[in-house]
Amino acid sequence: MDNLTTQGTLAPQAQLVVRFEDNRLAADLFGEYDTHLAMLEDRLGVEAVAHGNVVTLRGPAFACALARDVLEELYGRLAGGQSIEPGDIEGAIRHASAAPAMPDDGGEKQKPRMEQIRTRKRHITARSPAQSDYLAAMNKSDMVFATGPAGTGKTYLAVAFAAAMLERGEVERIILSRPAIEAGERLGFLPGDMRDKVDPYLRPLYDALYDVLPPEKVDRGLETGVIEIAPLAFMRGRTLSHAAIILDEAQNCTSTQMKMFLTRIGEGSKMVVTGDPTQIDLPPGQLSGLADAIGLLGAIPEISHIAFTQADVVRRELVAKIVSAYEKVS
Repeated sequence: MDNLTTQGTLAPQAQLVVRFEDNRLAADLFGEYDTHLAMLEDRLGVEAVAHGNVVTLRGPAFACALARDVLEELYGRLAGGQSIEPGDIEGAIRHASAAPAMPDDGGEKQKPRMEQIRTRKRHITARSPAQSDYLAAMNKSDMVFATGPAGTGKTYLAVAFAAAMLERGEVERIILSRPAIEAGERLGFLPGDMRDKVDPYLRPLYDALYDVLPPEKVDRGLETGVIEIAPLAFMRGRTLSHAAIILDEAQNCTSTQMKMFLTRIGEGSKMVVTGDPTQIDLPPGQLSGLADAIGLLGAIPEISHIAFTQADVVRRELVAKIVSAYEKVS
């Protein structure tokens, strides 16, 4: 961001002084060696100088205002007992940048809506406006489709949302599924029991579970069936009631498989279907059922669709650059 407006004239310059009551929290806010402030400087084109619990912002007026809003939002999280890391700085900047501009009548600027998920182990805040829309959709709708590139948090947030629902007693179990396309769903040829057979294909779902729930709770849930992780082929003929249901990598489902899975949803359940339409691993000539389902079901009010883009990649900046490079040649 430079100091020019869209008309090519110099943007109004400003200096804002922001003071925080708690010195310890202010130090956490600024980051070790002021690394968090350095991120603000780099992303927003401002100068941020800290002295104790005070930070002075200099630069374009609108950028200084954004930086102030970001710092105040993050300080509020720290004051509430949460921790922050570099990804949270990026997320707060994205939300603040997407917030409506200051009204002409001088009224108070609307604060960005930053949706959150709370589990006993973690407190997760959306890191992009699209992620906030995603969490809001999961709260509102019985079925949510989430599409977009890797690194946008589609699967992780769905698993975290399911875990929070289970802890609040809103569902009785979590059911996670993926098409085991690499094995052609012929899992009987693999050694070991059912869990041994499917683990290689469902490992990302395990990883997300262990990140948002205590390990002992995940292990106990898997043993008792409160948490079930199974390939798509094992869903046929079932009715999944009072459950949080997630289908991951859904771009690798055929239309027949997708219809089968979607019609498993029972009373008191929520279903989230995630996938990346640019990473289809089906045999040549086999159409993916994900786009087909989104097109067919888009008019049903109980169903939402959140489409993430390369701009929503939050895993790390390098992932966003990789996705962008591939999109340019696709």
